[in-house]
Amino acid sequence: MKKSWIGLIIVGTVALFGAVTIGGMYNQLIASDEQVASAWGQVQNVYQRRLDLIPNLVETVKGYAAHEKETLEDVVNARSKITQLSISSDAANNPDALAKFQQAQQELSGALSRLLVVVERYPDLKANQNFLALQSQLEGTENRIAVERMRFNEAAQRFNTLRRSFPTNMIANLAGFKEKVYFKADEGAAKVPVVKF
Repeated sequence: MKKSWIGLIIVGTVALFGAVTIGGMYNQLIASDEQVASAWGQVQNVYQRRLDLIPNLVETVKGYAAHEKETLEDVVNARSKITQLSISSDAANNPDALAKFQQAQQELSGALSRLLVVVERYPDLKANQNFLALQSQLEGTENRIAVERMRFNEAAQRFNTLRRSFPTNMIANLAGFKEKVYFKADEGAAKVPVVKF
């Protein structure tokens, strides 16, 4: 009779240890997944900040450079395209959704770059305090975007490493945790810019 109790205690201890270990791995996956979601929220936050600055920037430029209608329309259309794009918080699991989001953001960045080149032809606009403040905020926001994209990629890397590590990978597969995707460099980023004087 004593041997059967000892056997039950050993089996119970092993089962409890296994459940605690599996629960710990699952909780690590949940915590890491939440870090990725939080980082994605910050990426969306800084992109939204940029979207919020654009109407003021366009209106300021419009007053000085009314005949630059095409450039202004490009910026407005690129911004509109992004606001119509519905990206869920699950974009980190969906390479196609993240690629669409990134492409729309690249188009807006290109339109904003063309707008800032146009501004160079208007010395009064370049000296306008509202424009200078908006330009400074936009530059700061672009820097924040780069930082938050980097942080998102770091969080995604930590999650993916945890997800692929043994034995956590078995729990991740059973629980349906999917690999996170990364932000990639913008198209043409590898090209060295040509500087001509």
